[in-house]
Amino acid sequence: MPIIVNLDVMMAKRKMSLNELSEKVGLTLSNLSILKTGKAKAIRFSTLEMICIVLDCQPGDILEYREKW
Repeated sequence: MPIIVNLDVMMAKRKMSLNELSEKVGLTLSNLSILKTGKAKAIRFSTLEMICIVLDCQPGDILEYREKW
């Protein structure tokens, strides 16, 4: 998939654990883990917004498009 999820990079930059992000965003650990590993098929804008608020970042810091070629 050409959409790359850089959630782990942003979490490391902010020194935030998956547990802490889960609590602050209001997502289960399993759902956040699925997103973090790039296995998610979709993300709600409201979820993306909360992640951006908590990590103090932009959506483009978390999601990246790379061509397959």
